[in-house]
Amino acid sequence: QVQLVESGGGLVQAGGSLRLSCAASGSIFINPMGWYRQAPGKQRELVATATSGGSTNYADSVKGRFTIFRDNAKNTVYLQMNSLKPEDTAVYYCNAATRDYDVWGKGTLVTVSS
Repeated sequence: QVQLVESGGGLVQAGGSLRLSCAASGSIFINPMGWYRQAPGKQRELVATATSGGSTNYADSVKGRFTIFRDNAKNTVYLQMNSLKPEDTAVYYCNAATRDYDVWGKGTLVTVSS
């Protein structure tokens, strides 16, 4: 079993920063681990992923502003979000890929005001 618990969402002004965290429980190997987001009326989209070896992948819309990193010892992945824009407003979901299936967190809301 793998369960994901997200935290760190909130309300910020444009240009501000937030750090999201996602802690995974369970002993199953997870690779990659990442963040997705979904705005109201929009499809869920990939934000960033990270492998246990340190490789990262970012959506073009967040490159240079967001940073994803993992603490493998703590089974936790983080998303540092800087220079936030109103269009970043969405529910952010943690995702963990096991060998056989993906596991999703319940989501944490990020709201960026103008």
